[in-house]
Amino acid sequence: MYQVPNYTETVSMRLSEVLADIGVDERIILKRRRTWLLRESIENINDQLNFIAYYFGSQSEGTTTIGIHSDTDHLLWYKNLSVIQDWIDWIPGVSNHLMIQDNSVSPGYCFLQCLRSDAPLPADNESNKIFFKDRTGKLFLKNSIISFLTVGTETHGPARAEQGQQGFSDVDRVLALHCTTWPQQARQWLDQQGEDQWPSAEMKQYCSRTGCFVVGVGCRGSEHEQLEWRISTSFAERCLMFNLNISQIRCYVLMKIILKTFINPLFKDVISSFMCKTVLFNCISNTHSNIWRENNLLSCLSLCLYLLYNNIINENCPHFIIPGNNLMRGKILPAVKPYILEILNNIIDSEGLALLWIKCDDLGSRLHLKFSNLCAIKKGDIISETLLYNLAISISGTLIETYYHLKDRSPNEAVEILKNFISKAFNSQYEGLDKTASHLLLPWYCTILGSVLASLNIYHYNIVSADALKLISLGMNTDVASSKLKLASILYCVQELQKADLVLSEIERRYDLQIVEPICICHEFKRGPRRQGFFELCDNHNEDVIQYATASCVTFLPCEIHCVPIELRYEMYRSTQEDRMFRTFQENFWMDYAVVDSLPYLYFLQYKVYSHLGRHDRKQAALFKLTRTITVEPNLGHRETALNLLGKCMEQEGRAGDALQCYLMSLSIRGRNNAAKIHINTLLSVLINART
Repeated sequence: MYQVPNYTETVSMRLSEVLADIGVDERIILKRRRTWLLRESIENINDQLNFIAYYFGSQSEGTTTIGIHSDTDHLLWYKNLSVIQDWIDWIPGVSNHLMIQDNSVSPGYCFLQCLRSDAPLPADNESNKIFFKDRTGKLFLKNSIISFLTVGTETHGPARAEQGQQGFSDVDRVLALHCTTWPQQARQWLDQQGEDQWPSAEMKQYCSRTGCFVVGVGCRGSEHEQLEWRISTSFAERCLMFNLNISQIRCYVLMKIILKTFINPLFKDVISSFMCKTVLFNCISNTHSNIWRENNLLSCLSLCLYLLYNNIINENCPHFIIPGNNLMRGKILPAVKPYILEILNNIIDSEGLALLWIKCDDLGSRLHLKFSNLCAIKKGDIISETLLYNLAISISGTLIETYYHLKDRSPNEAVEILKNFISKAFNSQYEGLDKTASHLLLPWYCTILGSVLASLNIYHYNIVSADALKLISLGMNTDVASSKLKLASILYCVQELQKADLVLSEIERRYDLQIVEPICICHEFKRGPRRQGFFELCDNHNEDVIQYATASCVTFLPCEIHCVPIELRYEMYRSTQEDRMFRTFQENFWMDYAVVDSLPYLYFLQYKVYSHLGRHDRKQAALFKLTRTITVEPNLGHRETALNLLGKCMEQEGRAGDALQCYLMSLSIRGRNNAAKIHINTLLSVLINART
């Protein structure tokens, strides 16, 4: 490979072009990073939760492709347990745990000794399922406590996608404890610094301030496996990844594609992508920076594969920051080792030809096209669309958590909670993406608060106060429709019909059916393909596209009930006591609210407003659009609710048979926890009474 520089340079350039086409270029990588870090900020802005969420790994690093289909590494930092490395860091009134990193612990791991919360002294509780007391009387926290703590992790996110959920990458969720200081086992790494060596002194200085996590996993085969906690330097590793150049990132992506294509199908979970990352770090730190160029990509890949080959021979892949931690310990079985070595050797000896056989992301066929001077379809728009759609999902997930926190509150309690949150957010010194996250979420909270106040106003005075309207106006640009539909709903409930008509007309004007994508994460349902216009808009914008191209569900809490038309209020009472037993955990987060997709609710409100205004033609047009939407829109999350609303319209039209058909269709979609049962009983009662 090294004897033919022209060949190497040509293949490297074509390979770089192919990787750019499948989304491994500066623009898409930066877009990936911005979106995932913004999701972090959005999900952590509510500090009332017990967890802080972080996204580490390939997704947030931008080191993946559509074909690799990387998991989402979701780390939840449990805030209620403190981990310290020095007695001087002990905090009164807190559950403190001292990291023990001596010779009895596996490299890269630690014990957590339990301390008292009232004095900087060892705890002396009795041992049980969570604690272990050694012969000297020291009490240690077992890593099995994670199984107890994870019972509560669902409350951090009913909307978080799990393994196998349609439209999302699989989630590898890890619960961790945080230590604010740099681990002792990694302090030698900070001191190692040569001239022009990577990482720089500035990078290491930053890393040293990030502290570390401890994860409830013991070293495989260790005699203390139940007591050991793995030390994780995820923040530092993120810093290192964010300081790689594009050729280094492409080299890492190629290693993962090779792993997925040639090794994982035969020997799954033997070589991990984290090992590949570690190999890359070691290669970069031991080579001159000028070799990591686009026209030298093939040689850089070969260099990394050689090091990985040698690591497998020695069955030792030292952690980059904690070298004593052998990532390959217990991973390479004697029966497997020669076959993996043979695969890697064949790839290295092929001088790049093996890449032509890769089907992942059509890399091989795309490389063929490049050498034939033919163009292939680029994937940047698909990636951008997925990123921004999932960002909208994160916003909805955060709102669902807020709704759940407010659902059993009285209107006055809800007002105080929302006021405190909004005031805190306005007065906080947010910077960077935290500030962007605040700007994305605050309009939603203003709308909710305005709606709760309006409900109180309507209940007491049958009017809406100027304060409520002002708050609602601050939330008009959350998305295309949902907040505006709340305003229209409020105006309809106080019979401000002309104003409601103007708001609804503006929503319909902005709701481009070729672009706007419905957003619903209340439950899992079969989704159709997203709109081409949505793809194109996302490729040219960042998070600002959410207000122009998405339409979230319209959600009314019980404390907003007087802002809800009577036909929709039934949804708050959809469940009998028996029905509640058949709810999933996720359904408990929304089934006591009135929730409806934006587009059918738009047409339902138009129908009701035009009925009161006596505009028959427009009323019938709205009824037709409502019927068509329920029939043809593939991505409705609450089709059964839309059918219930359509049934009420049919009742108003005097079409009892059609109304009954709507309710039966609704029940065919959701047989339990469905207000259609109430509507059917009411309708049949009316019909029977009319006949008698």
